[in-house]
Amino acid sequence: QVRLVESGGGSVQAGGPLRLSCAASGRTFSTYTMGWFRQAPGKERELVAAIIRTGGETYYANSVKGRFTISRDNAKNTVYLDMNSLKPEDTAVYYCAGDSMRSGLVIRTTPGAFGSWGQGTQVTVSS
Repeated sequence: QVRLVESGGGSVQAGGPLRLSCAASGRTFSTYTMGWFRQAPGKERELVAAIIRTGGETYYANSVKGRFTISRDNAKNTVYLDMNSLKPEDTAVYYCAGDSMRSGLVIRTTPGAFGSWGQGTQVTVSS
């Protein structure tokens, strides 16, 4: 298990940018696929973006393609989510998560595949 702590959430006007960071503890961070999920009130938790351990492959939900960028710095045990052109519908609690499978070379998209979770950070986009 990896301990994850998110930061960078807040309130922003539509069209603006925001950067989320997720700091991981433990020496095995670089062996896991990492993801960012979000959950809006009354909705299911959904995978927004994910990145394999090498950074060589990424996944984005259709709703954020071209606007969000996921990246990781294994030397700093940190994964980032750069969000641009934010929309009110991006408003949600955003969670950093680590896949429970140690290969780190596969992207799985369901919440159940991720065994480590941060506490979440609120992102609010106003119109």
